[in-house]
Amino acid sequence: MKLHSLMLLTWVLLTGCKAKDISAVEKEQPAEQPEEQTTQTMSYLALGDSYTIGQSVSASERWPVLLAEALNQTGKKIKIPDIIATTGWTTADLLNALTSSNPRTDYNMVSLLIGVNNQYQGRTQEEFRMQFRQLLTKCITYAGGDNKKVFVVSIPDWGVTPYGSGHRDQIALEVDLFNQIAKEESEKAKVLFIDITPLSRTALNDPSLIAPDGLHFSGTMYKQWVDIILPKVKTMI
Repeated sequence: MKLHSLMLLTWVLLTGCKAKDISAVEKEQPAEQPEEQTTQTMSYLALGDSYTIGQSVSASERWPVLLAEALNQTGKKIKIPDIIATTGWTTADLLNALTSSNPRTDYNMVSLLIGVNNQYQGRTQEEFRMQFRQLLTKCITYAGGDNKKVFVVSIPDWGVTPYGSGHRDQIALEVDLFNQIAKEESEKAKVLFIDITPLSRTALNDPSLIAPDGLHFSGTMYKQWVDIILPKVKTMI
């Protein structure tokens, strides 16, 4: 396949064929709880892009949903997460969506995973840093002003998927640069940064970790992310 055609097809998959415009915000509404349990059940807001919404996997295989289930198994009572994420979103897209959706400010936990589309679209690192910083500020606001209730998940390396073949070294380099910015800004804001990127790279030699579309990750991979995330966040709520 010619490079132009391959990159065009990759763009279609990354953006979800633009089936959802920027105002489309997908949220998993928590199951209705008996009134006596509502005040005891904590809330979780997950922000991001295709990895947070779980492109090409079922809703039950999304990593925020798996994380909530795992937290419940540890005795933490947490609702099904509210998810604000759409395939193809950059940091700018997520900022615009948050302006229109205006999430509440009393979440017990907030997560952020964003940046792969900044890298893919060739957006500048300076722009990413500025917008990522703004997103962190918003995340802290949604967590009631408590930075200890917010965590960032690193950008996975999509270069290990079949669609990254032939450009893996360049993709890995750029993903690492964007992740370094995310880590630096998280540390400045005193927000927990969790690095799952090395784990994402194990998919290069394990097809079971790749989603059926050949570009995103599978529910099996997301479960492995949760195995890393859970011990780090279970004490924050």
